[in-house]
Amino acid sequence: MAMNSQILLARRPQGAPVAEDFRLVETPLPEPGPGEVLVRHRFLSLDPYQRGRMDDAKSYAKPVAVGGVMECQAVGQVAASRDPAFKEGDWVLGGFGWQGFSARPAKALIALDPKEAPPSTALGVLGMPGLTAWVGLEDIGQPKVGETVVVSAASGAVGQVVGQLAKIRGARVVGIAGGGAKCAFVTDTLGFDAAVDHRGDLDAQLDAACPEGVDVYWENVGGAVQAAVFPRFRDFGRMVMCGMVAQYNTASGAAAAGAPAGPNLGPVVRKRLRIQGFIVNDTGWPRYGQFRAEMLGHIAAGRMVWREDVAQGLEAAPAAFIGMLAGRNFGKQLVSLP
Repeated sequence: MAMNSQILLARRPQGAPVAEDFRLVETPLPEPGPGEVLVRHRFLSLDPYQRGRMDDAKSYAKPVAVGGVMECQAVGQVAASRDPAFKEGDWVLGGFGWQGFSARPAKALIALDPKEAPPSTALGVLGMPGLTAWVGLEDIGQPKVGETVVVSAASGAVGQVVGQLAKIRGARVVGIAGGGAKCAFVTDTLGFDAAVDHRGDLDAQLDAACPEGVDVYWENVGGAVQAAVFPRFRDFGRMVMCGMVAQYNTASGAAAAGAPAGPNLGPVVRKRLRIQGFIVNDTGWPRYGQFRAEMLGHIAAGRMVWREDVAQGLEAAPAAFIGMLAGRNFGKQLVSLP
């Protein structure tokens, strides 16, 4: 019997996930039903939101059950099809879970053309992270020519796209990243106007990089970074609340012990600030075609670049995920499967 390797949630983490929170198992290969496709996964997407799925807490989506397959999007090739829309060998976006294969409804899959862009990009710059960046800027950030946009986790999957799109729209962009290599990537490769190393003196670096203040802040991190950026908002500034990865491993998303207190929200009224959270699923996927067409144009014109951090083999997924939450990844975190 053909078998399917899977990584399950073995238990709910207490704080930061550890290797013992996951379990690798072998199960029978799933059989696609009528109108379904068996997808052989080639790339798995690891994203910070998956940490929230590991907790049994009220959220916008159901948690992964203990003993259930860890959640993720996957890109793969059709291994067997019971729908005329797909044939064996086709590349698709829409595989599911930390596993080698998944049986998926054909209507839930998006066909990919590997001649148009590398298939892995459908999980990064042309996928959910890129769409997240695009939607958040279009709907909330709305950067204007000459405004200053600050992006936290600037070298990551979402941040690298946010900054480049803001530059394309005529803004001045400052990226916040961890360490000299990531900061150099932000300015030298992504083309941001300045970079701030959050491991250094945040206040002094932000003063130098944003002498006239901040108009748009893209929040991926929370914690000390948020506390440093917030007082620098100019009137009518916009704060796009995308993620708070620095707080995902604490109960109810609270600030970690010893972290600075959250910002005083009093200036929201005086400065007429807009602070808005969003989920890409709210309005993003119905506009995926518009987003993809724009992004492919930017890529063809050399206006959009990206970096991927690729772990090899399903068994590497837990360590890669743990490292990503700790900021050890460099670019969009993927897992490549043979």
